[in-house]
Amino acid sequence: MGTMAVEAPVESPLATQPVTIDFMYIDLEVCGRCRGTDANLEAALTEVASVLAAAGREPVVRRTLVASEAQARALGFVSSPTLRVNGRDVALELRESRCESCEACACNGTVECRVWVWQGQEYTEAPKAMIVDAIMREVYGGLAPEAVPAAEVDVPEHLQRFFPGKAHLLSAQEAACCSASEQASCCEPEAKASCCGDAAAGGCGCR
Repeated sequence: MGTMAVEAPVESPLATQPVTIDFMYIDLEVCGRCRGTDANLEAALTEVASVLAAAGREPVVRRTLVASEAQARALGFVSSPTLRVNGRDVALELRESRCESCEACACNGTVECRVWVWQGQEYTEAPKAMIVDAIMREVYGGLAPEAVPAAEVDVPEHLQRFFPGKAHLLSAQEAACCSASEQASCCEPEAKASCCGDAAAGGCGCR
């Protein structure tokens, strides 16, 4: 009686692929939404670490400071902060609201940052549970990584204002007498010119 050959199980190509998490933001110094989302991302990764290890998946986190309109357009970045897991945006819909901390940084008018919708509630930081859910869906959903569209997107007007405003502020800070956090919190945006010095009438000169 002949012996039956037993083939080794074929490992799914998805099982050996990393889980790639892209965290894109416009500021990690003064933007509370960016800082809070970053902290929740770290907490989520800690929570799912054992599950990822058991599934043979390695998390790869790429943090990207988006500093210009051209960079935002190339990345398909339309709201800050943005979280993508294997190319898929964690946020299922785009909502934004006025972000006063970013306005203070840019000294350049109204800036809107992302509002996260999770289980019927709105949050100004990506909830840890929402991030965990997005990671688990990629691990157990059998989904191949999604390529981010190469087509350039229209960058919202408020971000078009933000980028040159922040660049101007960073340039002014090189000769400033106080730190960025002090400049951001020392007074209201409309009082920057009188409080922090002229800096071409935009404030943040600094004094």
